[in-house]
Amino acid sequence: PVSPYGEKNNGFDVLYHNMKHGQISSKELTDFIRERSTIEEAYARSMTKLAKSAGNFSQLGTFAPVWDVFKSSTEKLASCHLELVRKLQELIKEVQKYVDEQAKAHKKTKEEVASTLEAVQNIQTISQALQKSKEIYNAKTVEQERLRKEGATQRDVDKAGVKAKKATETYKSYVEKYATAKSEFEQKMAETAQKFQDIEESHILHMKEIIQSYSQSVDETHIQIGEVHNEFVRNMENTSVESLIQKLSESKGTGKERPGPIEFEECNAAVATEGAKPRKRKTFAIPGPNGAPPGYYGAIDFQNANVPQVDAEGFCVRPEVNENDILFIFDSEDEDEPRKFHVEIKPVQPNNGTHQNRATIDELKASIGNIILSPSTSVRLYLLKETNPPQNAANHSRTIQAQTCCLCCSLVRPFSPPKTSNASPPPTAPLARAESSSSLSSNASVSASNTPTVGTSRGPSPVTLASQDALPIAVAFTESVNAYFKGADPTKCIVKITGDMTLSFPMGIIKVFTTNPSPAVLTFKLKNTSKLEQILPNQQLLYSDPSQSDSNSKDFWFNMQALTSYLRKASDQNPSASYYNVDILKYQVLSNGIHSTPLNLAVYWKCSPSTTDLRVDYRYNPESMASPGPISNVQILVPVDGGVANMQSLPTGIWNSEQNKFLWKLNDISEKSDNEGAGSLRAKFELSSGPSTPTTLAVQFMSEGSTLSGVDMELQGTGYRLSLSKKRFATGRYMADC
Repeated sequence: PVSPYGEKNNGFDVLYHNMKHGQISSKELTDFIRERSTIEEAYARSMTKLAKSAGNFSQLGTFAPVWDVFKSSTEKLASCHLELVRKLQELIKEVQKYVDEQAKAHKKTKEEVASTLEAVQNIQTISQALQKSKEIYNAKTVEQERLRKEGATQRDVDKAGVKAKKATETYKSYVEKYATAKSEFEQKMAETAQKFQDIEESHILHMKEIIQSYSQSVDETHIQIGEVHNEFVRNMENTSVESLIQKLSESKGTGKERPGPIEFEECNAAVATEGAKPRKRKTFAIPGPNGAPPGYYGAIDFQNANVPQVDAEGFCVRPEVNENDILFIFDSEDEDEPRKFHVEIKPVQPNNGTHQNRATIDELKASIGNIILSPSTSVRLYLLKETNPPQNAANHSRTIQAQTCCLCCSLVRPFSPPKTSNASPPPTAPLARAESSSSLSSNASVSASNTPTVGTSRGPSPVTLASQDALPIAVAFTESVNAYFKGADPTKCIVKITGDMTLSFPMGIIKVFTTNPSPAVLTFKLKNTSKLEQILPNQQLLYSDPSQSDSNSKDFWFNMQALTSYLRKASDQNPSASYYNVDILKYQVLSNGIHSTPLNLAVYWKCSPSTTDLRVDYRYNPESMASPGPISNVQILVPVDGGVANMQSLPTGIWNSEQNKFLWKLNDISEKSDNEGAGSLRAKFELSSGPSTPTTLAVQFMSEGSTLSGVDMELQGTGYRLSLSKKRFATGRYMADC
């Protein structure tokens, strides 16, 4: 223990000021961490600038793709340092908080040791007085003895004796006072010294914890930098000379086909002077699917088609066409037929009438499947938005499947709900439930957290994963729509939409992570983010580059060490689980008032002393959804007071007399519902003690398979595969007033 006394009993002052020095140390440590944070931030900004410059380097030549590797790696390095800046900023807040708490503790300690300070001052005062009285006692005693030896008069000797006696009594008195003060001083100083020692021990331990956090943050950054560098090395190792040359060949269209042989042909003067032989023109129609008559989807008329001109060198001259046109080129081995045709297919205009006049995806597939092409004819599709027409059709050919997809951007009405299928559901896989905890109600809630979800899976069982396998993970997007409708005025509708992204990892992945000292970094792209107002990632697990300029996508990658620790902890808590859900990020969706609500509402009350009439108008709004689907488990709850004695409603509802609430339960609502999902609910209540007071009604529903934001996730890199993707949205607080 620290000595409580010190020279001249001054140990208290030394210990007290040593305690005050602790505040100086804490503040200086704060300044040091802040300066390190400033350096890291400046370095990160420089790295970000360097990454942007790499992205602006020449894209010509075979080396061009390598700059993308440099750009991506440098951006990730910058993000690693920015992440360290964030951690240091958080640490500075903790240190500052400790400094404030330390100052309060020191102030409290000063008040507590006030009595010790008095004891210190008392013994110091008594010690000085004791020393002075001892000196006077010695002087008076010596003076009396001197007078006696020198033969002074008895009167002088007696007078000196009185003074010596008085000095003796004073000296003895201070000795007794010192003994009392010494006892109190030692007791107080022992207690206070222990208090000071406890404060110092706590201070040093706290400072070491801060330094440990600082060291851990720096160490984690070094690990992340190492992972980024290893990824860079792997990418460069995988970037072979052959692959770079292949990319150049594919991007520039240098082609693989050799030019065919050309033989000398004698000039036929008669033919040359007569001009070209008249061309035959044919019209063919797409056979009608499901018994539809030919020509139902429109015929392609060669007679009225514009035949492209050929220039002096034999190349096709691009005609002036609309961007929506599609260009087909038919190569025929029949010398009597023209070699090339230009065909314009105008998009079918959307029909505002019934759905019966619209071609469905299944019908389109059936119709495209009925097209029969002769072996001697090849079909090639070009998009007319290219700057220059391809000179070698073989290098730009697409498959018939690609053509089918393009024909479907102009014939299917946007936001059309998918057609239900009678096929059996896919096999179950214990990969992910990943549902939100904000369920609608007991009858509308989803399965429990330990219940596997129906979904498709590829590859090995999650229990027997090997390190060389692509590791399966699942993702779920769950969104909550909150809305408040006021009367029938759409401008007074208030909407807020939030969402959660959850990843689910199979149990077997933990063993792969723990046995592999450097697992592949899990990276993903959050797509379609332009409708998101705010994104809040899990900062304990995710890294991202705040300087990303693409407004419609964001890149994220995991802190693999933190993810492994999180999954190991989850496994320890629930070792029998087959998968573990991890909350990845939350987001808020940009809303456009009533246009963002899946179900629009308007409420009307008519209250009299004896009756209350209630009408609720609703309308299904497919434009609010990224991929429109039906909303299910629709429930509308209305409190009605005034003593309801009898009631009737259309459609039939449920009256709870104990809670004075009326409930409608509706079937699924979609565009396929009556009146395309629009309708009215009516109820009449007979009252015994009316009139009723109009109240706020609450609505609940959910929708599986789609979200309101359209946000999606795409895995980046190798080592992982997406085995299941779930999307749903449900109501939060969804209310309406008259």
